[in-house]
Amino acid sequence: MTQSPAERHSTPVDGVEVLGALSPSRAGDFMTCPLLYRYRTIDRFPEEPSPDAIRGTLVHKVLEDLFDLPAPERTPPRAQEMVGPAWDALLEAEPAVAELFTAPEGEEALDLQAWLTTCRTVLDKYFELEDPTRLEPAERELYVETLLDSKLLLRGFIDRIDIAPSGAIRLVDYKSGRAPGEMFEAKALFQMKFYALVIWRTRGVVPAMLQLIYLGNGEILRYSPDEADLRATERKVESIWQAIRRAELSGDWRPHRSKLCGWCSYQDKCPEFGGEIPALPLAEQAAEHQS
Repeated sequence: MTQSPAERHSTPVDGVEVLGALSPSRAGDFMTCPLLYRYRTIDRFPEEPSPDAIRGTLVHKVLEDLFDLPAPERTPPRAQEMVGPAWDALLEAEPAVAELFTAPEGEEALDLQAWLTTCRTVLDKYFELEDPTRLEPAERELYVETLLDSKLLLRGFIDRIDIAPSGAIRLVDYKSGRAPGEMFEAKALFQMKFYALVIWRTRGVVPAMLQLIYLGNGEILRYSPDEADLRATERKVESIWQAIRRAELSGDWRPHRSKLCGWCSYQDKCPEFGGEIPALPLAEQAAEHQS
C-alpha cells in the first residue's frame, strides 16, 4: 500500500517523531473542500494570483512595517507613503504578481494605480479602528508551533500579539476583506482559536482576547476564549487531521461545491465543473506537506 504523505515524511521535532503538520489555512482548505486541500498541499498546483489576495499581502506588509516606526510617526500619511515601497518589495519577491496588470492584446488589463488606490483606502480604514500611536505590540508576524500528543504539529503565523501590563494576551489578525455574516463567524474564529490553542500549549496562558480586524468594511470581531473552547478546538483539529489521513489512504478527495468555488483556480481539474481529477504522483515523487 502506498503510504500517505503524512506517514512518508515523518520528521522529528526536538527528538519527537512528527506524523504530520497542520496550519489553520490548510485545515480551512480541507473543511472548505477536500479536493482543494489536495491540490494545494499534496499536488502543489500553482494558483493564479488574485487582486484581493495580493492586496491583503501588501496591506499586511505595510501594517507590519508601520510598527517599526516610532509611535508618533505611525500616521495615515506615513502609511500611504509606505504603499509604493511595499509594492516594489512584493514585486521583487514575487515577480509573477505583475501579470495581474497585463492582458493579452485586445483585452483590458487591471489598472495598477487604481488598484494601489484600493490598497490605500483599506489602510485608511485601519486608522478608523485603531490608533497605532498608542500600541506597542509584543510580537508581529510571529511563527508559532506546538506538538499534540497525537504527534500532529500545529503551526502558523500570528499577525500580532499584544500583551497588557497585567499579562493578558490579545491575538490580532488583519483581514483586508469584509466581515462575515453572523452565520459564518464561527468559521472565521476557527483560525484564531487554533492560534490561541498553540499559545496556551506553549505559554500556559489562555489568551484573553481574539481580535479579527476587517478592513474591507471597518468592523472588528472580538472573542474571549476559555479552556473549554481550546479543548474543543483541539478535538476539532484532531478530527480534521484524521479525516485528511483517511482521504490520503483511500484516495477519496471529494470536492465540495460552494459559493467559494468562484474564487478557485482549479475548476479545470474539478468534476463539479466538468474537469477530471489527475492521478496522484508516485510515492517517491510526491512532495512533502508544507501546510
